[in-house]
Amino acid sequence: MASVIDGDARDAKGGAGRKERFAVDRSGSERAEASVTEAPVPEAPAVVDGVDAPLLDGVPRQRRGSFAERERECERVRVASPRATRPVPIRLWRLLPTPTATPFTFGYAAVLVVTSLVAEYANPSLVHALHQASSTDVAHLVQTPVLVLIASALWIAGGMFSPYAIGFLLVLTALERRIGGARTAGVFLLGHVIATLATEVPVGLAVLAGRLPDSSLHRLDYGVSFGVAASVGALAGLLTPWLRWPLLITFGATLVADLIAFTDPMTNWGHVMSLAIGVAAWPLVRRQRRARGRSSGWARPQSPPSPTTAE
Repeated sequence: MASVIDGDARDAKGGAGRKERFAVDRSGSERAEASVTEAPVPEAPAVVDGVDAPLLDGVPRQRRGSFAERERECERVRVASPRATRPVPIRLWRLLPTPTATPFTFGYAAVLVVTSLVAEYANPSLVHALHQASSTDVAHLVQTPVLVLIASALWIAGGMFSPYAIGFLLVLTALERRIGGARTAGVFLLGHVIATLATEVPVGLAVLAGRLPDSSLHRLDYGVSFGVAASVGALAGLLTPWLRWPLLITFGATLVADLIAFTDPMTNWGHVMSLAIGVAAWPLVRRQRRARGRSSGWARPQSPPSPTTAE
């Protein structure tokens, strides 16, 4: 009996010891977990002397390197780019019209070459009759205005190598490459028609008033110079300032010199008015150039943004 009681006592004491150890182990584990959960999360080191801290794994939108380092990296990319190191070739052939890039100027120039060859090698009496029939004088403008306004623009006064013939090729090619063939034709016709009417209508009124003889109604007037002058004025509005103002000053000084010479005042005033018409068309041609650039996907080149963040 005593042995049974002693066994029960030992069992009770062993159970109490086990409970105590379990309690101690449990409290120790809880304290360890609490120390782990309560441990502060280390903060990202701050930027010191323009140098950023190392990137942390799994944390988005971290700054990469200092501003100076990013600038140096962008500079290395720009220097290593083949487009930056490749020299820009001077493509002189773009100054002349082509059937694909500038079809209006190319086709119009081909027609002018044919009429210039006719004027050069045909019978002089035939050439004079053709010029007279194509003249935009007052008599023809009253009878067949549309026909003579078109026909008069098919001839070059002075031949294929005159200043206005060379200007036709260079100026209309440059203008068509920027705003297209239809708008270039519109600028050319605007200067040609308005300047012609502005110079011939006063002649007709002067004849009616008796200030000019009746022979002034048949004054020979043909050529592309009015349209070329208007195209020069419109093209100047699309160029950079260091090209625009020298072009306008040089061409305008030439027109003023012709006015001072007073050899053909009506035609010379027509050139001045045509140039003013082209300058007045700057808002239209600039708007068309922007629309043409957007439709073709052209955009002004911009510097690449600095890689400040990482996703």
